[in-house]
Amino acid sequence: MTSAGGAPEVDAVRGELQNWLAANWDPGLGVVEWRTRLATSGWACPTWPVTWCGRDLPPWATGLVVEELDRIGGVGVPDGVGMNLVAPTMLEHGSDELKGRFLRPTVTGEISWCQLFSEPGAGSDLAGLTTSAELDGDEWRVNGQKVWTTSAHHADFGLLLARTDGDAPKHRGITCFAVPMGNPAVEVRPLRQMNGHASFNEVFFDDAHIPADHVIGALGGGWSVALTTLAHERRLAPTRPDVSRPRAPGRAVDEAAAEAAVAAEPYRWYPQRAGRPDLVVEQAVAHGLTGDRVTRQALARVISLTRVAQWTHQRAVAARALGRPPGPEGSLGKLASSGIARAASRTHAGIAGAAGMLSGADGPLGGTIAEIFISVPAVSIAGGTDEIQHNILGERVLGLPKEPQVDRDMPFRDVPKNTGRA
Repeated sequence: MTSAGGAPEVDAVRGELQNWLAANWDPGLGVVEWRTRLATSGWACPTWPVTWCGRDLPPWATGLVVEELDRIGGVGVPDGVGMNLVAPTMLEHGSDELKGRFLRPTVTGEISWCQLFSEPGAGSDLAGLTTSAELDGDEWRVNGQKVWTTSAHHADFGLLLARTDGDAPKHRGITCFAVPMGNPAVEVRPLRQMNGHASFNEVFFDDAHIPADHVIGALGGGWSVALTTLAHERRLAPTRPDVSRPRAPGRAVDEAAAEAAVAAEPYRWYPQRAGRPDLVVEQAVAHGLTGDRVTRQALARVISLTRVAQWTHQRAVAARALGRPPGPEGSLGKLASSGIARAASRTHAGIAGAAGMLSGADGPLGGTIAEIFISVPAVSIAGGTDEIQHNILGERVLGLPKEPQVDRDMPFRDVPKNTGRA
């Protein structure tokens, strides 16, 4: 074999994988049984350590497995918060006991996850969270509220940030937990959005008990854990699960498709949130505006922004293939998606005119244009606001001075808080 990623090595790994799939892929298996085979063989997560469902292969191996599974019409690991955010975080910060308890059932899809970070009084300032966890014998007792939690209504576990030390500065008194969502002291309420969807939830903890050993990372080290999760979230922000690819019939395929449809349901409106830049030229043609100079300039701007963002994404993919950790491309991509969405929305408004405000069957594209208008603001908030991304790039990439933070080193108990009360 040559150096990592060289053709002979890739060919050898591909051949080994193809032989294994030929001997093991059976569409008649249940999807959990099939994924158990994948996990046991290490092909489920080939870049992970052998101990944890992997084969210790370079980053390029992940794409190779996807390609070969697509070729035979097979299915891979589940998509969603569990595999994309929780599992990488657990691999980096979890104890061996927690990895042994949670990683394999996450890979097989036997358990699902949600992310419990944001709070009503601590939006962009995540370190200002006030949900508390107090040790009570062999359990933690959690009280507080989280918000904007996707899939909390059907998740088995949540990745929770809670304050365990009110005397420590705000960034150093936070701990990360794996919380069972089926606890009767955990209440989940759907949030209705202005576009009519209810993709998110608010979650209330009223003396919810968590086993003492469900701490991920060090006690009080939750901020480092959160940074790992957020880095992966920004990297994944522009993408969403694709459940439209055709597959050969079979039990495993059918069960995986049903699972993916449930996972994708909260994201049905995400194409509209992104501004639908794919529709601007089509709509300009339909309205006979391709010769209008203002419209042509708007179209050129949307297309240019989209192409540049695609190149940035390709650069990030190439960096991951070389084994590099998530870099500034995550924040750059997040900002780019906001800019594209706003530009596309403005272009749609210019093309459709006042009719674009009509929703339902009476509106342009059956109300899609109206849904774009009221969905696009979300893209500048979700996954870290545009302002936060600018700060990250300015401070961590460009080396600019940090904004003054008078509350950074004071005990959290003494920090003024946004409680919603005068």
